[in-house]
Amino acid sequence: MRALKKVMAAALFALPLAMAASANAADYPDKQIRWLVPYPAGGGSDFLARTIGDALSKRVGQTVVIENKPGGNTSIAASDVARAAPDGYTVLSADNGTLVFNPALYKKLSYDPKKELAPVTLLGSFPMIMVTSPNSGLNSVKDVIERARSEPNGLNYASAGAGSPHHLAMELFKAELKLNMVHIPYRGAAPSLTDVAGGQVPVMMVDLAAGAGFLKGGKVKALAVANPERLPQLPDVPTFAELGYPNVVAAAQVGMVTTAGTPKATIDALNKQVVATLNEPAVHQRLVDFGIQPAGNTPEEYTALLEKETARWHKLIGELGIKLD
Repeated sequence: MRALKKVMAAALFALPLAMAASANAADYPDKQIRWLVPYPAGGGSDFLARTIGDALSKRVGQTVVIENKPGGNTSIAASDVARAAPDGYTVLSADNGTLVFNPALYKKLSYDPKKELAPVTLLGSFPMIMVTSPNSGLNSVKDVIERARSEPNGLNYASAGAGSPHHLAMELFKAELKLNMVHIPYRGAAPSLTDVAGGQVPVMMVDLAAGAGFLKGGKVKALAVANPERLPQLPDVPTFAELGYPNVVAAAQVGMVTTAGTPKATIDALNKQVVATLNEPAVHQRLVDFGIQPAGNTPEEYTALLEKETARWHKLIGELGIKLD
């Protein structure tokens, strides 16, 4: 009997808290939303956040402030959001570097993505594309494989940075084909693309958003896309699956997360508004034109995707022994 009274007392105590959380979610958002982007202004993640943020602000009638906070391989911005008030008013553009790669690449992180960050929705994907210089003599993925196997010291490849989706995409290709390839990391996609276009490095993986200008200008050419289907912007470029390598699938996946401990009702309210914004025809088309595949799913679906991606990439990173500290 005493135990029953304790259970009833606990339930009665929790009821007002649940009602308060529900009431707060019904009013959400009733003030400014702070949206952190862990990269400098002008890049793909920044464009994604600003495009959605502008439309979201109009939809909810509140200011959405985009704050660029680069550094620490995205950990500075991630730590900021992890330590914010758990009320849904501080959010982060988090890619798979932040949520999936970093925990496997670093022994110590200043944030715990599973314990301190709560998934809201996948915003969009940036599929990876293998590119080379038109003057490289590499006219197909087969040529890249043959060159890598014939070079005594291996074939160099560039990336936008150690631990980036571009880096890990090429490591996936390298592991699948058991190739000898040497990583040349750069600080960003632009300088790495410049050197690939100039012939200083033969090949790299890049997303369409970052590489569109180089591709349209003929400075680099695409050999294959690491996407399940061909990209509508590059209809003549085959997928790796079409070439016989179905496991070479890689993209920079950018989602929205907020501070862990934020009431589920608030997360659901935020999710509803962000997904509705993504589905606005003008927003959707602007992202597609930039080279982004717009997404938008539930917090539960995004969490399941992250778990699946974590298992896949942690296995590869562990087998290759890649560490960044």
